[in-house]
Amino acid sequence: MNMLKILAVFIVVGYALTCDQSEYLLETFCCPKCPPGKRVKSHCTLIRSTSCTGCLEGTFMDQPTGQKECFSCTSCGQDSKLKDKIQCTTTSNSVCQPLEGAYCVDVRDGGCARAQTHSSCKPGQHISERGTMNMDTVCSDCRSGTFSNGSLTSCLPHRDCQSLDLKQIQPGSPVADAVCAGQGFNKPNKGLIVGLLVVVLLVAFYGT
Repeated sequence: MNMLKILAVFIVVGYALTCDQSEYLLETFCCPKCPPGKRVKSHCTLIRSTSCTGCLEGTFMDQPTGQKECFSCTSCGQDSKLKDKIQCTTTSNSVCQPLEGAYCVDVRDGGCARAQTHSSCKPGQHISERGTMNMDTVCSDCRSGTFSNGSLTSCLPHRDCQSLDLKQIQPGSPVADAVCAGQGFNKPNKGLIVGLLVVVLLVAFYGT
């Protein structure tokens, strides 16, 4: 009789070790798994099947399971540089994406787990490629004869004081424009001066 009991135990254990994908192992036999979006409320027994219940708000289960607890939803708002791309449901986790002005540095499960703010270009550099959700800003140095404060997409040429009939008092640099003497004042209007001289001469001629 004892041998029969031992044999029965081996048979049960052997069956348990061959549970298929829709079942989970409980001690010495297999129980049916709960479907996605649900969790185990009570395990199966020899006389009843697994009892399932829905995941609570803020939790999810994205696969058939034999667990009594669902997974906690990822909160994108916990990272100040992330926002929801897809909100969490009872059958799928949240999917996060970077906020405007940030890019992802840790891609995970079809979304972003961590993001950083785009780099700012330094004075003397220009933005050669604007940052995206997947890439940081790319900066390039200004070429000789140009300048930028770091916020421009291309460097500007230095002012040519000589072509403006002005005296250069400070040469341009990669971070600043050239400074010309008298800049900000209008150049004399030669046509107006000539016209005034003609009027004065006519008045003087006819006045005599």
